[in-house]
Formats: sequence, C-alpha cells, structure tokens
Amino acid sequence: MDQKLSIFEGKEIRNIIFNSELWFSVVDACAVLTDSVDAGAYWRKLKQRLVYEGSEVVTICHGLKLKAPDGKMRETDCANTEGVLRIIQSIPSPKAEPFKRWLAKVGYERIQEIEDPELATKRTRELYRSKGYSDDWIEKRMRGIAVRENLTNEWEKRGLKEKKEYSILTAEICKATFGMTPSEYKDFKALKRENLRDHMTDLELIFSMLGESATTEITQSKDSQGFSALKTDANEGEKIAGDAKKALELKTGKKVSKSDNFLNEPEGKKRLK
Repeated sequence: MDQKLSIFEGKEIRNIIFNSELWFSVVDACAVLTDSVDAGAYWRKLKQRLVYEGSEVVTICHGLKLKAPDGKMRETDCANTEGVLRIIQSIPSPKAEPFKRWLAKVGYERIQEIEDPELATKRTRELYRSKGYSDDWIEKRMRGIAVRENLTNEWEKRGLKEKKEYSILTAEICKATFGMTPSEYKDFKALKRENLRDHMTDLELIFSMLGESATTEITQSKDSQGFSALKTDANEGEKIAGDAKKALELKTGKKVSKSDNFLNEPEGKKRLK
C-alpha cells in the first residue's frame, strides 16, 4: 500500500492506494469540510446517523492503517472516491463543490504518478516550494526521503514485517543521533500532526541522513537478517551520526537540534534571516 498526503486549502488529506484504487481518510475529509475541532467525533456521529437512516455509505468504508498524528500506524475509516462523494452529500458545507473538484484532480494525478513515478517527485518539490521552503532545503529533504526509502527497503528484504518493528528501529535511530525519540523530538519542536522532518534544519536533515545511510551500509556489509540483528545495525549506524553530531557541537559550541519549527514562518524566510 502506498500512503501519501495531499493538500486541500492548506489542510492535509491522507490517502492510500489499496487494491489498485485510491482511498481517502474520511476523518480528514470531515475536518476540511466542517472545520470541526474534533473531526473524529463528527464522523462517529455522522456514521451513526447514516446507519440509522439505512445508508449503505458506511458499509463501503474500509479500515486501513494510516499514519496518525502521533506517528503511529492506526486503523482509519477510508472511502474510495465514490464513497467520499456520497459522504459529502450528507455534510452541509460551502466547500463541498470545490472538494469534489479536488478529489477528481488528486485521483487523476495519483494515476499519473503510478504510471510515471518521477511525477510524484516533481510534485513533492512543487508542494514544498508552495509552502515557502528554499531550494537548498528541498534538495536535502528530497535526498533524505530517498535515503530513508533505501533503508526501509533493506529492512523489508531482511525480514521486517510489522509496522511496530519499523517504528522501534526508527526510534532507536533518532534517539542515538539526537538524544530524543521522534515523539520526543516533535514535542521539543512543539509539533502535533506535522511531519518532523519537514521542520528540521539543514544540519538536522544531514545528520538524519548520515545515520540512516550508515545503518544501510552496515546492514548490507553484515548481510543482517531479522529484527534483532537489524536493531543492532541501527544502533551502530546511528552511533556514527551521534558521535559526528557531538564532535560538531563541541567544535562550534552550538547545538545541532533546534526547537524551531516552520509553523508560523516559512523555512525560506527564516533562512534569509
């Protein structure tokens, strides 16, 4: 399954390819259509009403695992394009028509990206530029995405199956490099749903890449297999990044980890300062 975030009027809508079809998070759709402070509660009440009315909409929803705001994979009610369109009919919202057009556009783009994966990379770059990121930062972020993908591909080939195992190894890597788990790092930067790496500075991205690249190299050289061996590799790889980070901090007298985020001011403007 291929999960992705798409943006509607500045808000994120999680979507995923499942059984060769595009599925959207219903809760996310409710959030953008209603501006509800608790979209989950709104959807639960709406679902109860639809069931009471005998609507078949609820029966075509599927529970698919999507990344939650806390970074964990959680089962989430999802509907395909047809299902979301039917749900929209039950939600009084002035955004309904623009959202319908957005659904059609996203669906078309996702089909294009499956046929030509390079389009996904191009659109990711465009998305970051629209959010105010500098080209220098985007280059590092895109490289970091590729480095991360190489590592997770190695883990998959070498026996990792459960999402929990990926989360544990990722936490080990982050802890060894920065002294914080991903959830602790997000708290440090005052983030909630946001992607941690989208709020990292150049150096934070570089040391993240160093640790993950080192882990990949170690795993390949040792031909490690299974969770236990891969966990050892992760510790060794991130120790390299952690030691390098400490050496730089000692030399410069400055901490690499910054509490700064780009919630209120784009990265590009902060860079100019």
